[in-house]
Amino acid sequence: MLGVLGAIVLRMVMILIGAWLVAKFHWILYVFGAFLLATGVKMLVFADKTPDFEANPIVRWLRGHLALTTGLHGERLWIVRDSARVFTPLFLVLVMIGFTDFVFAVDSIPAILAITADPFIVLTSNIFAILGLRALYFLLADMAARFHLLSYGLAVVLMFVGTKMLVVDFFKIPVLVALGVVAAVLAASIAASLLWPLRAAEAAR
Repeated sequence: MLGVLGAIVLRMVMILIGAWLVAKFHWILYVFGAFLLATGVKMLVFADKTPDFEANPIVRWLRGHLALTTGLHGERLWIVRDSARVFTPLFLVLVMIGFTDFVFAVDSIPAILAITADPFIVLTSNIFAILGLRALYFLLADMAARFHLLSYGLAVVLMFVGTKMLVVDFFKIPVLVALGVVAAVLAASIAASLLWPLRAAEAAR
């Protein structure tokens, strides 16, 4: 719940900043588009890589600067031991949730600004998406494991949206066409995952 509340507040701040930047500096769309394109290429290259959280620089910095317990203490984020505050691993989880949502916001907000610059629509759609994703977490987690090629489809979608933003002043892609391309790419990646499923040994990795 703290992660959801933090995500909503963070999205509100970043959406207002993003909408103000687009209204004030039209060229910022090119920056957003290039960022999405680079993110899509990176996601396509590292789609099969398993993230190493132990090597994450934020986790390493927190472990080097904070006193941490070795185990969980219920749902507490910290405890007091010998008159000193000691943080639990759950605090690390909360920090990583916030950082991960920041990364997703940097990706998703420019993507939706490519469709509409109305801050109200951008804000409400993001809030509904966050609340919906929380309720559908287990379904989506199962889909991610079942459709192993979906990450490639998402990378292609990011690259398409980034390209759409880069050419917005030269060639305007209709919204229905853009949504059709996104739906087709996702459907194709899901269909390909069903046609070429992972072997048991590869799925267990």
